[in-house]
Amino acid sequence: MEQLTKQWIVDTSVDNLVSNSHIVEAAHELVSQQVVAFPTETVYGLGGDATSDLAIERIFEAKGRPADNPLIVHIAERSQLKDYVKEIPPLADKLMSAFWPGPLTIVFKHNGNLSKRVTAGLSTVAVRMPDHPIALALIKAAGIPLAAPSANRSGRPSPTLASHVNEDLKGKIKGIIDGGATGLGLESTVVACTEDKVTILRPGGITKEDLEAVCGHVFYDFVLKKEDEAPTSPGMKYVHYAPHAPLTLVEGTDAFLHKTAEAAYEKGLKVGLLVTYDYQFATKVHKKVVIGSRDDLTTIAHHLYEALRTFAEGEVDVIFSEVFPEHGLGRAIMNRLKKAAGGRMVTESDN
Repeated sequence: MEQLTKQWIVDTSVDNLVSNSHIVEAAHELVSQQVVAFPTETVYGLGGDATSDLAIERIFEAKGRPADNPLIVHIAERSQLKDYVKEIPPLADKLMSAFWPGPLTIVFKHNGNLSKRVTAGLSTVAVRMPDHPIALALIKAAGIPLAAPSANRSGRPSPTLASHVNEDLKGKIKGIIDGGATGLGLESTVVACTEDKVTILRPGGITKEDLEAVCGHVFYDFVLKKEDEAPTSPGMKYVHYAPHAPLTLVEGTDAFLHKTAEAAYEKGLKVGLLVTYDYQFATKVHKKVVIGSRDDLTTIAHHLYEALRTFAEGEVDVIFSEVFPEHGLGRAIMNRLKKAAGGRMVTESDN
């Protein structure tokens, strides 16, 4: 059943956001076990009381999210951690000192004080402290930890504007705080820490190189070993970030991308193209979306989800995209593009 979705516009330059009337109203809804979307420095999150089964069920229902996909818990103060985790490994403490608040999520062993729906029945929980004034003010005003996956229908590109949230979730949630465009545009990096090892479970805004500058060698593990295995981090299973038409990644020269797109066009398909300013070919396409320059991965990351959403339903039959070097922020960009494409990729060397 649809409900009225309130919308609050909040100016981040206003002093004392915790007492802002819109923040207070939204916090009241959260305490009442409702769910509210809000901006972070990564993407818009869909927040609910992380200790409440009812609130978490409302998040899963609104998103259409699989129940075995764990949620990230957002806090506003490091002191809150002790209420929900069993221990803080020394390496995790170093990473928090370096990157909190910020786009880094750390997986801890939880103590059972959170809803089991948040942890998907696992012994661990993912926690982060967002670096956004509205997010921090909302958590403080509510006085509770917030479970907050991206505020979109499951499988769709994550939202970087309040209008994206409205497009996916209007009538399904209690409210949306409009704080303007998010910053990074990609979700947080998720890591697990042991006494002597840091492992990346999902690449994001904090790169492997950033982490290694603080704690030495860092490992990767963001692929499930078995199909029936429960994911320890969001983004490890299931299709994510998909536009309305099938996306195919094209690895090779611009000429090969041009040839691939034109071949589809000649078959009578409506073709969409996701490229950078560097792409010079006048390919016959029905829609071309440009997301920045190849030497500016920060801009590409910022606009990626918005670009994927630009291809409206029914507008194109297929979408072809450039690929990017998998180092630094490029790893996170390619992780999202590969998931959006569902594994579809053509490579020039194979043709």
